[in-house]
Amino acid sequence: MRHVVQPEKSQHDAAWAVVRRFLTVTPVVTAPQLGRGVSLKVETFQPTGSFKVRGGLAAVAATLEADPGREVVGASAGNHGLGLAYAAAVLGARVTVIVPRLASAAKVSALQQFDVRLVLHGEGYSEAEAHALDLAAQQGGRYVSPYNDPDVIAGQGTIARELLAQVPNLGTVVVPVGGGGLVAGISLGLEGSGVRVIGVESEASPSMSAAVAAGSIVPITVEPTLADGLAGNLETGAITVGIALAHKVEVLTVSEADIRSAMAYAAHKMGLVLEGAGAVGVAAVRAGLVTSDEEGRETVVILSGRNVAPALLDEVLRA
Repeated sequence: MRHVVQPEKSQHDAAWAVVRRFLTVTPVVTAPQLGRGVSLKVETFQPTGSFKVRGGLAAVAATLEADPGREVVGASAGNHGLGLAYAAAVLGARVTVIVPRLASAAKVSALQQFDVRLVLHGEGYSEAEAHALDLAAQQGGRYVSPYNDPDVIAGQGTIARELLAQVPNLGTVVVPVGGGGLVAGISLGLEGSGVRVIGVESEASPSMSAAVAAGSIVPITVEPTLADGLAGNLETGAITVGIALAHKVEVLTVSEADIRSAMAYAAHKMGLVLEGAGAVGVAAVRAGLVTSDEEGRETVVILSGRNVAPALLDEVLRA
């Protein structure tokens, strides 16, 4: 089991500095279609199509600061890999991304647009991750988890700092949850503000809600889900669970039907393309699972990503 600790203030400050250097503040837009007092934080406008570029920048910059020239190694065929790849491009870092052999051709193609080393290994994410850990150990590189990493968590937490400036009457933030890097970062970033944080995951992969209910990580059965970016068991010892528990994060689950409906609704009614993982917050609000703030404050839903395969989006929109 890897030993990982929570990010320190210096890491939050460093993450904010590099994010502000390379990324534009994403907009918060009102969403009357979802009810009174509901707004959207549109992370789909990020250059990689996902919030994960924040954590990628923070981790790669921290690595170079501590040891210039050290390689960063990650496992992902999705948004985490793209975030690391973008960071490699703008910071001039050496990055290797391990991609499962059965990864989406579209996602592999997107990664190939960047100057990173791609290694195809294993049939699924678990095998790719194990290989990434081995490579990092053998070559003296730094393995960067998509969620169980203090710099990644600090990077995702920059969303909280933006929200506090953008929404003076902020009451609730609704956050997609997979491994918990985003919900942990936002919870830490909102510490002491009195803002409620609600996590949302697919009921097909309820790893965080199961962990929160049990008070520790428990294995779950993962079913197929449109929110593939949120699917999977948690890494043993992941610090995101403790952060969620300490900040009393409520974790809700939504059905596949609700996710599909939310993706279609966002496109048809709001003109926004969302991947399944990016639509779970909208699904929770539309299903009535997120209650209005008792003091009339604003509820902000994080739209975390847009990177959905064209064929799947076409299927969702035609249904």
